[in-house]
Amino acid sequence: MGEQERMVEAVLFASAEPVSVAELNARMPHGCDAAEALVHLRKRYEGRGVGLVKTGNAYAMRTAADLSFLMQKETVETRKLSRAAIETLAIIAYHQPVTRAEIEEIRGVSVSRGTVDQLLEMEWIRFGRRKMTPGRPVTFVVTQDFLDHFGLESARDLPGLKELRSAGLLENRPPPILGIALGLGDEDEDGAVDENQSELFEE
Repeated sequence: MGEQERMVEAVLFASAEPVSVAELNARMPHGCDAAEALVHLRKRYEGRGVGLVKTGNAYAMRTAADLSFLMQKETVETRKLSRAAIETLAIIAYHQPVTRAEIEEIRGVSVSRGTVDQLLEMEWIRFGRRKMTPGRPVTFVVTQDFLDHFGLESARDLPGLKELRSAGLLENRPPPILGIALGLGDEDEDGAVDENQSELFEE
């Protein structure tokens, strides 16, 4: 197992993108168990300057969150998202899978093609399952790159209303549109997703 840990560590260290368990097993010699090696490796890196993190269904080596201030000089901001793009991204993140019409209903204004194209180009959203309604419209969901950028294991780790209030980002109850975007009414304040919505979609 020690040798398997070393192999997993080498692959993750050299990879620019998160690597799935299936990809690790495909690279390692027959009979190796990448999943078990990841468990041991994650424990070994606890408390270190870098750690093993899970993003979506893949794993990556990342700088410890409490040391991120050391990397500030290395960060280059190449573009800023427009307010429309931020609102659209937030709605998709909290309501995925969601159609363009549903996004427009929540925002109260139409969503321009350029806004969606920008988010698709950044690979923060992708096309999801088709909704089982007339016309079978496509839906949008956030990607693993989105989760990786914000240090999330899954969309369920997005902050809920209580967390946003405690951070001072919301006062009392949010405005109606913001409340809908954050799932008020469709989700509880802890961000629990209505499991019944999956019945409306197909792969």
